[in-house]
Amino acid sequence: MVSQTQEKASVLLLSGFLGAGKTTLLKRILSWETDLSDTVVLVNEFGDIGIDGSLLKDSGSDVIELTSGCICCTLSADLHRSLKLIWQRFKPRRIFIESSGVADPKSIEPVIAESELKRLLVLNKIITVLDADLWEAREVFGHLFYNQLEMAQLILLNKIDLVDKEKIPQFLKEMHAVIPGCQIVPTIHCRIDPETLWANVKSKNFGLKPMDFYQPELLKNDFQSAADHSAGHSNHVHSHPKYDPDQTTDYVTFSFQNSQAIDKTCFKTFIDALPWEMFRIKGPVRFANCVAMLNFVGGKDEWSDWEGEPVTRLAFIGWGVNQEEILGKLKDCIIKT
Repeated sequence: MVSQTQEKASVLLLSGFLGAGKTTLLKRILSWETDLSDTVVLVNEFGDIGIDGSLLKDSGSDVIELTSGCICCTLSADLHRSLKLIWQRFKPRRIFIESSGVADPKSIEPVIAESELKRLLVLNKIITVLDADLWEAREVFGHLFYNQLEMAQLILLNKIDLVDKEKIPQFLKEMHAVIPGCQIVPTIHCRIDPETLWANVKSKNFGLKPMDFYQPELLKNDFQSAADHSAGHSNHVHSHPKYDPDQTTDYVTFSFQNSQAIDKTCFKTFIDALPWEMFRIKGPVRFANCVAMLNFVGGKDEWSDWEGEPVTRLAFIGWGVNQEEILGKLKDCIIKT
């Protein structure tokens, strides 16, 4: 039984086919914090030997492995038992579950929602990592492939550097059509920033430290290694002449700053009409009667109160987007005085 002072443990489920990049993402998440004493990692490998657990053993968190089966079927009872024991032993604040590549999230979710575990845990988010190269062959993978995508609140279209870059806009458009309402972010080596990962997660267990104002480079550097970038530049594109594992020519980053009020109706139209490749916008927006903080991730916008300087200051990240066109449409929303 959970005491009145003990909160439920927040669960993050990582899903995706074998080799998509789940372990890479998990290691990236664990690298964001230095204190992982209240975090437990549950790794499910479909085989007799757990590989991922050994890769994560130096992360600083407790790593527990379930092998010789899949947690969505033959090991579902083990998953239930393991989660219960994890709670009893560690009383963790967070549990990260890296499911096997053949695991179906539709079968895992009911285990976590079972009445006994429901008192101890809350499934805060399902993230699916998709190898971009597999999207074109999706028809041959069956229900499991679609279930991993449909159950996710966030999809990382990973390894986009290994497919023709002209296909990325097509893939994003097709995925949003098949899975409407889901956040989809194109990535290389699962490079995302913490706020992208935790967007729309309401539990304070995953809360991030507030910033006085949003600086574009804080977001950009989590997507790619970048040269020094001055926050004072109002409009700036950073690119590289050739591909590097930590740098890519097609991630476009720029920012916008203006002290004049923005028309709210026009801005909503602007957001709704953005191309799917424009997957990240962050910062305060000054409207005529208020200032609000925008957190836009992979096609979905989230708003919160803003008590800082009444200035529109937005950071943008996209894949091969036209900076001038986007900024031009945004400038059209400025209320003329």
